[in-house]
Amino acid sequence: MTRLVLMALIALAACKEEQAAAPPDPVDLTETALSYFCQMNVAEHGGPKGQIHLEGYPAPLFFAQVRDMVAYLKSPERDAEITAVYVSDMGAAPSWHEPGISNWITADQATFVVGAGVAGGMGAPEIVPFATPDAAARFIETYGGTALPLTDIPDDAALGPVDLTQSLETPA
Repeated sequence: MTRLVLMALIALAACKEEQAAAPPDPVDLTETALSYFCQMNVAEHGGPKGQIHLEGYPAPLFFAQVRDMVAYLKSPERDAEITAVYVSDMGAAPSWHEPGISNWITADQATFVVGAGVAGGMGAPEIVPFATPDAAARFIETYGGTALPLTDIPDDAALGPVDLTQSLETPA
């Protein structure tokens, strides 16, 4: 009997540990969400968005551009441990100007288009996320660029200087 109770307690502890380790769900984008770096309203800007959840923080950090979110991820200075990262699935977005409020996908499973020469919500070159490689390939056919996983996005795509004289497209 004692052995059975001990096994049940171990199983319960493992279950609680697993629940505690589960990442938080993405948060719908609202009209009050502010971009982490510029504190501007995220919903007022087109293009894909990002959100990062931090250990001990009740709300995620929102980003008006995925490029800015990737810059945050590549930065060694952070406020806390990252527990989850989500990006807009632009393959499911109603349009570039309406990237959606709940079409979030995990960043580590997304395919990102880098170097497409398209402007994100803040006017800088954007890194565009898709749930599937096929959706990314269709975007590349129209706008160019390279499909990469999050881990292979080069530092200069997010941390490099922005050429303000560069002509960038705003997708339809």
